[in-house]
Amino acid sequence: MSECAVICGLGTCLPERVITNEDLTARLDTSDEWIRRRTGIQRRRMVDPGTSTGDLAVAAGQAAQVSAGRSADFVVLATTTPDRPCPATAPEVAHRLGLTEVPALDIAAVCSGFVYALGLAEALVRAGACDQPLVIGAEVYTSIIDPQDRNTAVIFGDGAGAVLLRRGDSGEPGAIHAVELGSSGAGSDLITVAGGGSRIPGREQQVPREQRYFRMQGREVYRQAVARMTSSARSVLDRVQWSPSSVRAFVGHQANQRILDAVADRLGVSKCYRFGNIAEVGNTAAASIPLAMADASASNRIHPGAPTLLTAFGGGLTWGSAAVTWPDVVPVSLPPKSPTALCGSMTDRETDAVATAPQPH
Repeated sequence: MSECAVICGLGTCLPERVITNEDLTARLDTSDEWIRRRTGIQRRRMVDPGTSTGDLAVAAGQAAQVSAGRSADFVVLATTTPDRPCPATAPEVAHRLGLTEVPALDIAAVCSGFVYALGLAEALVRAGACDQPLVIGAEVYTSIIDPQDRNTAVIFGDGAGAVLLRRGDSGEPGAIHAVELGSSGAGSDLITVAGGGSRIPGREQQVPREQRYFRMQGREVYRQAVARMTSSARSVLDRVQWSPSSVRAFVGHQANQRILDAVADRLGVSKCYRFGNIAEVGNTAAASIPLAMADASASNRIHPGAPTLLTAFGGGLTWGSAAVTWPDVVPVSLPPKSPTALCGSMTDRETDAVATAPQPH
């Protein structure tokens, strides 16, 4: 056995507001049948006005620390929707969590963000730079989606998920055995919000509508996602000498059910070992993998220590996969935190939820 980073806590935050396919068909030229057939999505979550990515990240980060029973000494936040263009959101999230003066940074790798952040945190542990990094994926995608664009408005939702890592060894449940990352800037225009940066600056009214909102070239993104996720997954499995048939939990970024099925089919992962929650929460970008892991834990079909494959693809273009063993954790879910709420005090509702949670295996 060798020293490595181990997942020891898992937390989530989902807004209470649910947007169904029927809600969208009332204002878009689409149907419930079309959305389900093309994406696999039935409903998604949306924040209330005034709730930010940071609010979701604080709640998920607190939940992960409650789940682990320990505090973080480094914060990595993966997001496409930071609270502000400047500064990064992670330092404020760390402050609101009561993590005084710990290092904190944002990662912008779009839907691959969680795997990128996990890879960085794992490397920091191995390098001795920290002992217990907190990895958060948080998004308020509804803030960048064109409400009139049926190709994106039906897909994305808001949410946050987080894992806390600690120093451990490779024989433990939750051990991170390998992370494989890649990118290709040649496809940077396939998934983009073109306006608002230094290339196309200006006030909102000065930037054309098509450049203010998230845009995606669906057919090419589908092709690239299937190819890149499949290749990346095979590469990381080869590194740890696992065969696809040995995988007992496949959790892909919840982009589109057809993409997830195509990748798993190409790899040869049995349907009984595929886990996801895209039907209930939609595509939550960097938050999707930890949210799906938390949902999968409720199935009681994954034993701690089971060989697990995580894989993702996003704008940039970026992609990544991780070979881990399923963690021995009980996920904790908390509601969004207002900016005035610090992590030290939980509401009675939150305290009761934690107290009544089942214990780890």
